[in-house]
Amino acid sequence: MTDTASVWGRDDVSSGKGASDENFPVGSLLLSKALRPHVHAYYDYARVIDDIADCETLSADEKIARLDAMEDVLLGKRDPIPRADAMSAAKLRASFLKTGVPFETATDLLIAFRDDSRGTPCTSWDDLLHYCRYSANPVGRFLLHLHGEVPHTFAAADALCTSLQILNHLQDCQGDLQRLHRCYMPTDLMAQAGATQDDLLAGRATPNLRRVFNTLLDGVDALNREASALPGLVRDRRFRMECAAIVSLAHRLTQRLRREDPLAGRVALKRTDIMYAAGAALRAWS
Repeated sequence: MTDTASVWGRDDVSSGKGASDENFPVGSLLLSKALRPHVHAYYDYARVIDDIADCETLSADEKIARLDAMEDVLLGKRDPIPRADAMSAAKLRASFLKTGVPFETATDLLIAFRDDSRGTPCTSWDDLLHYCRYSANPVGRFLLHLHGEVPHTFAAADALCTSLQILNHLQDCQGDLQRLHRCYMPTDLMAQAGATQDDLLAGRATPNLRRVFNTLLDGVDALNREASALPGLVRDRRFRMECAAIVSLAHRLTQRLRREDPLAGRVALKRTDIMYAAGAALRAWS
């Protein structure tokens, strides 16, 4: 058996990201006060495993060993040691046992982060959707289960989460390649457009790379249309408002990425976008 200390290694893998760095609200005031601690437990766990996969000082094998250890703690196969990353898995385990939310909503995330750790390439739109199935869609399903929503909400939620993940990839395409040597732009789309990964390192998008961005945004538009049905399917009023706001923000960010260049500077939501989202939330109250 692997020595516990050697598996966990250093406690210095944090990326420094937090809820304030996200495009979309994490455990916002729209959610029930009683459920917010469970949402934060899930977010803390997700942040830790994301940081492990993104750590620039761990080898691929070290990352996967650490992710495996997190899964063992989550599933009760390993006792946690008293440090933040292990305890986040233990805290989420306690949340799942209390709420009945399926453990798969957390273990599925590990599939994507193991792929990131290995440097698994994204060769096609289908590869990108597969990655989002595990890196993003479990988040929506966690929230749906937590609110007691029914399975017919899953497809629209999956579309929304996949949309948000691809939008994030577009926002961060340059940084992902520079810092993590990771590219989520499908290689077949890049080749068809005559673009290369070197184009992502420029100060502005070339026409060829812009074609790749627009093709991905066409796919996001289709996902956003499917996601637009989600608020009408959700029964919990407060969560319905949250969903309506996030759907609105996804549409607004998609429009911004159509008009703005993510290589020239981070394309971010503005105050006007937040106002539109607030209006969408209010309309979903009834």
